[in-house]
Amino acid sequence: MECNTKTGTGEQTEQVEGKIIDLRHMLGYLRQVKDGRKKRGMRYPLEIILVLFILAKLCGQNKIYGIADWAQQQSEYLIEALGLKYKRLPHHSTYRRVLTDEVEGNDLECMVGEYLSQLPRHGQDTVIAIDGKTVRGTITAEDPFGLHLLAAYLPGEGIVLTQMMVEKDKENEIVVAPKLMECLDLRQKVVIGDAMQTQRKLSIQIVAAEGDFVWVVKDNQANTRQAIEQLFAPEKPSPGLGCPPMDFRSTQTTQKQAGRLEVRTLTVSSLLNDYLDWPHLEQVFKLERRFTNLATGVMETEVQFGLTSLTAQEADPQHLLKIIRSEWGIENGLHYRRDVTYEEDHTRMTEKTMGRVMAIINNLVISLINHLGYKNHAHARRVFNACPAKALAIICGL
Repeated sequence: MECNTKTGTGEQTEQVEGKIIDLRHMLGYLRQVKDGRKKRGMRYPLEIILVLFILAKLCGQNKIYGIADWAQQQSEYLIEALGLKYKRLPHHSTYRRVLTDEVEGNDLECMVGEYLSQLPRHGQDTVIAIDGKTVRGTITAEDPFGLHLLAAYLPGEGIVLTQMMVEKDKENEIVVAPKLMECLDLRQKVVIGDAMQTQRKLSIQIVAAEGDFVWVVKDNQANTRQAIEQLFAPEKPSPGLGCPPMDFRSTQTTQKQAGRLEVRTLTVSSLLNDYLDWPHLEQVFKLERRFTNLATGVMETEVQFGLTSLTAQEADPQHLLKIIRSEWGIENGLHYRRDVTYEEDHTRMTEKTMGRVMAIINNLVISLINHLGYKNHAHARRVFNACPAKALAIICGL
């Protein structure tokens, strides 16, 4: 299996569709993950099990049985390429047992984060989106909540910075979000999240860390939402006085996609800065999205309100709209892919520990494929499946 892979001095470079990508080898980071097994009788080092698991993921396999079967089909090549002494590859039960009982999730999360942090261009994007996802494959009759994870994601780069567990029977995302922020360098970053993250204490924490926030405001902050909604309501002129002066600034974009036309109109104002009880407030906004079905002509309208610590000079309406749209990136670019392309919710994992390891590896593979410049992950995985040596080069530099 010959693939177009080059190595340079001290670093690995890989040519993918005409692009040279520099990557430090992942294997060195995987070797640092603590192995809870006793040495006696151990056939496969933990890093080899992780390499085979990640490699099969890159090559299109989603479930434990499929991962084990794929590795067995490639066994002759993999045993030689990895220099394995034991001439059989792990059974599917070995993957399940080791990744459930012997891998500490926080340790693996830390190692993956360190690996991704040294990729070229990492961290240059200024927007960090945070959002939670339940791994539905871990839901059982005994545990109706299942595993819930809160992730921090760079939409512009398609890379997961880190994620944390949310014990839904003990806490929620509001409790975990401040802990997540403590793990990140927020200097000159803009944190954006859904309405659950719209909290005063979190806003104070982000600005204290030299970052900024953009929040959507819904009914969980009813008084704040009402004040913003009232500001942007059509003003009735007073007899003899007309309408009071406003500082509204607007921008509009139009996009045609998937058989519908979407018109977005963002209007911003700084008039509530001295009146609204929200720390570090600089602007409030109204986002109206109008969808028209091109086949039927049916029109739907969606309105959102929000606020930000970014000043009008730091973020004009055009720039602010771009930031707001980044929040949708974590849902479409990360969670949707994990659900659909990587079949995470359809993979039965009764143990939360296994579910967390699977989610971490899915995040890693998604981040890698995004970093390599692929937009279509199904296509990328077919490319790697046709030439596993290309995927192995990313992990081990072989």
